[in-house]
Amino acid sequence: MNVYRTKGVCSQAIEFEIQDHKVHNVKFIGGCSGNTQGVAKLVEGRDVDEIISLLEGTNCGMRGTSCPDQLAKALKAAK
Repeated sequence: MNVYRTKGVCSQAIEFEIQDHKVHNVKFIGGCSGNTQGVAKLVEGRDVDEIISLLEGTNCGMRGTSCPDQLAKALKAAK
């Protein structure tokens, strides 16, 4: 299980697993529950690089990042 401490967003951390270059068991700690659960379901079983490509640069308001962007950063750090 990987744990990534987020920066600049409402969630405090993201837990996830990578098996055979696929993402599994994503769980955001904190944040907007419905949104983070939705993101976790949408990325389940998808390729790491595909998720990074889709989510990287997603912005939440004026934060310059978002929970999806933080997930992309987490996956890049774990590769």
